[in-house]
Amino acid sequence: MWCRALGVTVLLTLSLLVAPLAAEAPSPRPVHRIGVLWNASPSVTRPLLAAFRHGLSERGYVEGEHFTIESRYAEENPGLLPGLAAEMVGLQVEVIVTSGAQAIQAVRQATHTIPVVMVAIGAPVEAGFVTSLARPGGNLTGLSLMAPELSGKRLELLKDTVPALSQVAVLANPANPITAVELRETQRAAQALQVQLHVVEVRGPQDLDAAFAALHRLRAEALMLVLDPLFISQRPRLAELTATSRLPAIYALREDAEAGALMAYGPHFPDLFRRAATYVDKILKGAKPADLPVEQPTKFELVINLKTAKALGITMPPSLLLLADEVIQ
Repeated sequence: MWCRALGVTVLLTLSLLVAPLAAEAPSPRPVHRIGVLWNASPSVTRPLLAAFRHGLSERGYVEGEHFTIESRYAEENPGLLPGLAAEMVGLQVEVIVTSGAQAIQAVRQATHTIPVVMVAIGAPVEAGFVTSLARPGGNLTGLSLMAPELSGKRLELLKDTVPALSQVAVLANPANPITAVELRETQRAAQALQVQLHVVEVRGPQDLDAAFAALHRLRAEALMLVLDPLFISQRPRLAELTATSRLPAIYALREDAEAGALMAYGPHFPDLFRRAATYVDKILKGAKPADLPVEQPTKFELVINLKTAKALGITMPPSLLLLADEVIQ
């Protein structure tokens, strides 16, 4: 009897010692559901999604264990965006990541409560997506592109390359609410540089051939574009038409120069999506989008395609070659 009583006492003592330890054990980390809405197709956005995943992994998130991603693609059909945004809201995701003014607008109309992280948006204040960069207000925040300012800089780079330049065509999608803002800034730069702009509207892939056919009629001597998901998704066709036009062209993304444009100058897109993971991390930990300032790009790239320059008979100024982050031979 005495031994049995002693055994019971020992078991009770051990249970009392173990119980607090069990109570203090951390609860399992929740599996967060993250929505990502794209205006483009999976093939176009794959490297950007990979950069976003990498940003999450840098912050200790393991896919499948700590988060899952619900991606939806409009496949270059903006008319699908409102339905896809509503579907994402119905999935009860905890945060939505999206890029492009039309996709952001669709998400904004679908929810006023789910946090939204905008990536690579040209002019979020002017577009009415946030109250200010420092205090966004509402449920949207993210990373801007500084697009209007950079558009003027691209025109300067063209002028530095071709000093006698006087006529420049600008491809622009008027359906994008950011386009008007960027064109105003480009026009200011054109006046200062004594360059005449010719805006050529492109609302969809079906307009590209007619747009490039108009360049000769407009006597364009060089080519720019207002960054838009349409032009990103149509990069192969755009590269083909640009080569056929035999005009010096400066676009926004390094991939454009790699595809054959003379130059590209702008933010590094994958880096923006990697940095978007920082916003998602803060939001999942309780931060409110209204209190998270919209950040501007920190990494810019000037890429020059020397092969294209030689084909066009252009001698690139040594000063620009020294400034270039990459020169494609």
